[in-house]
Amino acid sequence: MARRAARGHDAGMDHTPAVLTVSPLVEADRDRWTELWRAYLAFYEKVLPDSTYDQTWKRILADREVHGLVARDAAGVVGITHFLFHAHCWTPAPSCYLQDLYVDAAARGLGAGRALIEAVGVRARDAGADRMYWMTNATNATARSLYDRLAIHRGFVKYEYALPAM
Repeated sequence: MARRAARGHDAGMDHTPAVLTVSPLVEADRDRWTELWRAYLAFYEKVLPDSTYDQTWKRILADREVHGLVARDAAGVVGITHFLFHAHCWTPAPSCYLQDLYVDAAARGLGAGRALIEAVGVRARDAGADRMYWMTNATNATARSLYDRLAIHRGFVKYEYALPAM
């Protein structure tokens, strides 16, 4: 899937079009994926053990329970997304949860976030899902400016119940 996007002037870039492609993650993407996922998690003030990176990477490459896509421009990988499908009690069709989405700060405004969301949407439709959703922090104004153009905010509030360690 190729996509043209105008470069943003706020980053000091010219206005020549950038060509973005979205594709599944492959073994050669590991180092860049790790770098981008660490940056994503740092934004949410989360630190994970290396074993979690290894396990998640294996699950993404297996492309069964967790799926991953990358956005690339001429310089390489500029964005990543992870998503999964799950059953839903209100419909017999699966739902698609876009769990993580991150675009390198230097590449923001080029259309990579939109391209990744749209590519997950294609995968969701192809899988027979009847809904796709994601969450972000209410303070994430940069992401929300894109999300508000692409999706409907239904006003739900997320709670997390702490499970005791066994």
